[in-house]
Amino acid sequence: MASWKEVSTAHPQLAEAVRARFDAYKHKTMATLRKDGSPRISGMEASFSDGELWLGMMAGSRKATDLRHDPRLALHSATSDAEMTAGDAKIAGTAVEVSDHRFRVDVTEVVLTRLGGDPPDHLLIESWQQGRGYHRVERR
Repeated sequence: MASWKEVSTAHPQLAEAVRARFDAYKHKTMATLRKDGSPRISGMEASFSDGELWLGMMAGSRKATDLRHDPRLALHSATSDAEMTAGDAKIAGTAVEVSDHRFRVDVTEVVLTRLGGDPPDHLLIESWQQGRGYHRVERR
């Protein structure tokens, strides 16, 4: 698992763009797994500090219960523009509980998806995956 600092060191441009998408709006969306294995989508706040990605939540919340049972998660930024030129970002990883209401995310994957070209006419997908590194795909 990688800290946010490790992701930023491995590919600074992608990490900066992804962080900008996450910092653009206060609220994000997080996917967790319930005890029965079915997915749960929850509103979420996330922050970057001290080289880590942090999640805060109420101790008895459903999402905290989900993460205690199965720490895998996916976090999605808010899509900020209809044209998707700035893109949207996704981070996958596992949550490590640090206190009753705070979790650190060990990152396994970072993805930035946006429209590219002038005018925007194709998808540009940039990703970093633990053990695989950086990858870029254009889809027309």
